[in-house]
Amino acid sequence: MSLPTPAPLLVRNATLPDGRPGMQLLAEGGLIQAVAPQLPVPPGAVVLDAQGWLLSPPFVDAHFHMDSVLSHGLPRVNASGTLLEGIALWGELKPMLTEDAIAERALAYCDWAVARGLLAIRSHVDICDPRLLAVRALLDVKRRVAPYLQLQLVAFPQDGLLRSPGALANLLRALDLGVDVVGGIPHFERTMAEGAESVRVLCELAAARGLPVDMHCDESDDPLSRHVETLAFHTQRLGLQGRVTGSHLTSMHSMDNYYASKLMPLLAEAGLHVVANPLINITLQGRHDTYPRRRGMTRVPELLAAGVNVAFGHDCVLDPWYSFGSACMLEVAAMGLHVAQMTSSRGQRQCFDAITVNAARVLGLQGYGLDVGCRADFVVLQARSPEEAVRLRAQRLAVVSGGAVVARMAPATAELTLPGRPAHVDFTRQVAG
Repeated sequence: MSLPTPAPLLVRNATLPDGRPGMQLLAEGGLIQAVAPQLPVPPGAVVLDAQGWLLSPPFVDAHFHMDSVLSHGLPRVNASGTLLEGIALWGELKPMLTEDAIAERALAYCDWAVARGLLAIRSHVDICDPRLLAVRALLDVKRRVAPYLQLQLVAFPQDGLLRSPGALANLLRALDLGVDVVGGIPHFERTMAEGAESVRVLCELAAARGLPVDMHCDESDDPLSRHVETLAFHTQRLGLQGRVTGSHLTSMHSMDNYYASKLMPLLAEAGLHVVANPLINITLQGRHDTYPRRRGMTRVPELLAAGVNVAFGHDCVLDPWYSFGSACMLEVAAMGLHVAQMTSSRGQRQCFDAITVNAARVLGLQGYGLDVGCRADFVVLQARSPEEAVRLRAQRLAVVSGGAVVARMAPATAELTLPGRPAHVDFTRQVAG
């Protein structure tokens, strides 16, 4: 399927993320053609009045699992709420999966995503089932949503590359079918040594094929789970700088500060991207603790200070690991802000960047942003600033993909019937001091 060629689109009276108000943007031919305070209206153009609201590049989810999305309750619910029960439950569900059911759930989620201004997703897909049902289903979904949503797929050996019989052969088959990224899960191998070996094998495979790497790494409360150090080593050894991502890194939450202070500069030196998943990390980690109870999210502000590109992912929605979620990346940013205590103005802006520009960098998206020549993908948010967008989980008043308006939401409003009070409630009001 393809979307019809849209008419030129002129966005008026928009506030940009850098704070510039009253700006106009012209989109034509799928690209941004001009951004200025005043622009002429081209013949036949559609005019979108932003009414002073925030114009943002689209949201990007740097870490997701679309093969399991919307499968919550099949065949049962995760009673303990732990990562390991979630993995076991997914193993129970896999024999019952069909390509059609996976595709149907994934397409429904893509609809949710587009409605919420989420136009690029990197999804891991389990390759340990030799039928590769999920791979084929999501490759078909990727093709079908390509006109309006960029979907990247990661070949993910959920049961361990070396631990699961045939996983390496399945992974190679998935890449041959067109999966984009090499994935891994070293902390789930039988031993630390086999985990390190899996990192080596996968990085060498990616280097040979010219592919990126995105590895579930050290998703554990164990401070001695240190596979990201090995990942950084092989990244540099093989010249993969800028093409490798370490996802989760929750063990870093529990590491002693001395080792972490050594590790973070190594990650920066290797040009590693890091993806934290605030909603899921704080839900699954610390389940063996009494009190004080750890929350597990990696050291986001410290990694940023060390020069590491950090993005956020939603990770799961209504699946064996997480019984919540609605494709709202602003909810992800808000949780990340709270857990990492990034409550300064700078910290709030960094959390917004983690679901936009930083995440786009993880995916290697070309033409992302609001500059002339970029793809005409953007969203009008009912907020005056990125910080306010996170605070309010702002309404997506208009979502534009390829220069065409693909989704709209009604403004969030409320009317009061209180004596002596205004009838209209303005949630965007800023109070100084």
